[in-house]
Formats: sequence, C-alpha cells, structure tokens
Amino acid sequence: MRTLIFAFILLISGTSALAAGHTTAEQVRQASIRFLGQFAAEQAALNYKVDFEPGTIDKRLALAQCSRPLDVEFTSDPFRTTRPSLLVSCQGEQPWRMYVTAKVSIHGPALVAARPLARGERISAGMISTEAVKVNASRRGIIRTPAEVIGMEVRRPVQTGTVITPDILAAPDAVERGDHVIITAQSGAFSVSSRGKALANGSIGEQVLVENLRSSRTIKARVVAPGHVEIPMQ
Repeated sequence: MRTLIFAFILLISGTSALAAGHTTAEQVRQASIRFLGQFAAEQAALNYKVDFEPGTIDKRLALAQCSRPLDVEFTSDPFRTTRPSLLVSCQGEQPWRMYVTAKVSIHGPALVAARPLARGERISAGMISTEAVKVNASRRGIIRTPAEVIGMEVRRPVQTGTVITPDILAAPDAVERGDHVIITAQSGAFSVSSRGKALANGSIGEQVLVENLRSSRTIKARVVAPGHVEIPMQ
C-alpha cells in the first residue's frame, strides 16, 4: 500500500514539474490578450474603439519555459484586416516563436466623400468629411486627416459617403507636357540652372523627358517641385 502511495506521489510530482517547465496555451493566450488590450488603449486615445479576441490555441501546446515575459507583435496591419496575425515569441535561454490569429474590429473616424467626386478632380476641404466607420473592413486602408488628401487628384469616380482610401487618390502632376520649367543641374553645393520644356507629365519624384531650350538637347530629369526639374551632374 505504501509503495502505491509513494508511486502516486511521484507521478503527481512529475506531472507538476512537467507543467511548470513549459509555456502553456493559456500563457500564450494571456500574453496575446495583454498585447491587444494595450493596442486598444492606445487607439482609444485617438478616438478609435477596438474589440478583440485572440484565436483558438491548442490546449496541448507545451513550449519551452520562457525566462522572460513573452513578446507579442502584429505581423499584419490591424487597420487593413479584421484577422491580423500575432507573433508570440520567447527571447529567453530557449527561444521560440509561434503565430496566433486574432479577431480585431476597429471603429472610429475616417475621411469619406461629402459629395460625388469625378475622376480628375482635386480634393478640397469641402469635398470630404469625417465619419465613424469600421476602419479595418477594407484591405485598402483609410486616411485619417484632411491634410493627407487636400490637393490630391481623384483617380476614379466616387459616390457620396465612400470611405477615402489611398488607392482612390493620386499625386497631381507637378509638371505637364509643354510647360516651361527650370532645369537645375546639381552637384553638392554647386548648381547650374537653365530653362527647358517638359515633354511629358510628371508628379514630384517622377522622371520626365525635358528639352533644354538653350541647347535643344533632350534630357531625362526628376521632378522636384511644380515647374522645377533636376538632373545630377556627373
């Protein structure tokens, strides 16, 4: 009888030691909840309401015990999907990592069209308004502030109330075909300027062909500002 009791105690002790020496599914879940709760609190300060729930984790999970608090981070943008992926990892003596899918719903202010917008229109303050929407319902993302869209060009027709997303807008051309432009050849602090004519449309950052009016040569230059292009000096 004593032998059986002793064996039972050893079995219980061994099971407890095994559990104590592993990271469990519940620990991973709690780390995910803490991370998502912190994210929700940060977004609440920006007037966004976040509801969340970590995905199901296999209860049989038994990862190496972590000597440090578990690290959690998003591996996909929660503002572009309702099911972002979380990377849970241990940076301790026996490092490991695993992925957890979460359900996240974000509601808050986003820019919408205040009236129908036609292709080619340039956005002004009166064309947009701010409304509360489910901002991560679309993978295209949202735009939060008017300053990000004022002066941008509408790429396709948009109906009233449509959420303004980055793919709807394009940077307007800073240079148009036939425009007279200032060509600057730059090398460090030294620069030389001349007048030219744009042979194509281009927005800031794009390269366009330009005719130098003095030499009649055609060169490739980068648009740096409305009416201004730049070429590097060799």
